[in-house]
Amino acid sequence: MAEPELGSRFQRRFLAARQLRSFPWLELEQNLRTAPDSSLLVDILHKTILHPLCVKYPPSTKYRRCFLTELIKKHESTAAEPLDELYDTLADILNEEESTRCYKNYLLPTGECVTLSENVAIISGGTTGLVTWDAALHLAEWAIENSAVFSNRTVLELGSGIGFTGIAICKTCDPKTYIFSDCHPCVLKQLTENIRLNGFVLEPERTQHIQTESQGQEAEATNYQKPKLIVAELDWGSVTEKQLLDLQPDVVIAADVVYDPEIILALIGMLQKLSTFRADRKPPEVYIAFTIRNPDTYRLFQAELDKAGIRWQIIPARSNSIFLYDVQPNVTILQLFI
Repeated sequence: MAEPELGSRFQRRFLAARQLRSFPWLELEQNLRTAPDSSLLVDILHKTILHPLCVKYPPSTKYRRCFLTELIKKHESTAAEPLDELYDTLADILNEEESTRCYKNYLLPTGECVTLSENVAIISGGTTGLVTWDAALHLAEWAIENSAVFSNRTVLELGSGIGFTGIAICKTCDPKTYIFSDCHPCVLKQLTENIRLNGFVLEPERTQHIQTESQGQEAEATNYQKPKLIVAELDWGSVTEKQLLDLQPDVVIAADVVYDPEIILALIGMLQKLSTFRADRKPPEVYIAFTIRNPDTYRLFQAELDKAGIRWQIIPARSNSIFLYDVQPNVTILQLFI
C-alpha cells in the first residue's frame, strides 16, 4: 500500500531535516488528487511535526514552519475537507521563538535513532564542526555494513565534530572502546552533550577539559555501556607521546578532515606519530572519508601520503544508502597503511 510508505519517506527526510525540495511532494499531490481525503495528510503530520521524536527534539522553527506551509498548500490545492489540525499546529509554531539550536534525528537500520543537537549556522563560533557533514554519514554507512572492523576493538576518531559517526558506530558496531576527539572547545562541549543525549555515559576521569551543562541528560542513559566512551581534547600539532600511548587504538577513522593544505599536513603528522608511538603493538587500521570538493586538494592529500611513505587504497563505493542526502555527495573513503 503506497500511502503509509509515502508517510515514512516524508518522516525520514523530515526528522533528519533534509532540504524540503528533496521531499516527494509530486507523489503526494498525485495521491491527494486520486483520494482527496485528509487521512494521508494526517498520517504525514503525525509522522513528522507531531512525531514524539520531533516534539522532544525538533528541527529548527523555520524549517518546521516552511514544511508545514508547504503541506498546507498541498492540502488547499485539493477538494479535501479543511483540516484544523494543520492550522492549529502552524499557529503553535508561529508563536515559538527562533533558536540558534536545532535537532536532527537519523533513523538507523536497527530501528534506533541518532539524535544530534546542531547549530543552525554552518559556521558558528569560528568552527565548521557544529554541524554534520555528508562524509560523516557516508563513513557511518560503511561502518554499519562492515561492523567486524569495529567489533570489540578500540576505535579513535579524529575530528569527531558533534559526534554522528561515532554515536552511530557505538549503537550498531559493538566496539570495546570508542574515543571521540576534537580540539575546538565549542565542538567538544556540543559533542559531549550529544553523546549523553543518545543514552551513553562517558568515562568521567578521561573526559578532558570539558565543562558541560547537560547533567539532566544523564537520566537518559540506558544500557549502552559495553563500549567505554571517552572524549579527548586532541590537537594534532601538539599531541604528546604519552597521550598517544594512552590511547592505543586498533582502528583510526576520520570524516571530512581533508579540506585544507595545512590540515592535510597536520593530519599526516598525526598519523606518523600514531605509527611511531604504539608500544610494540601492530599499527592501527586507518580509514579516512572525505567529500571531494576541490580535486586539487584531493590530489595534494594523495601526494603528501606518498611523500610520507603511507600506502593507501580506495574503498569501493557502496550502491545503497542508509541515510538520506540532499545531493548525492562525491565522497571517497581511503584505507591508509601506516
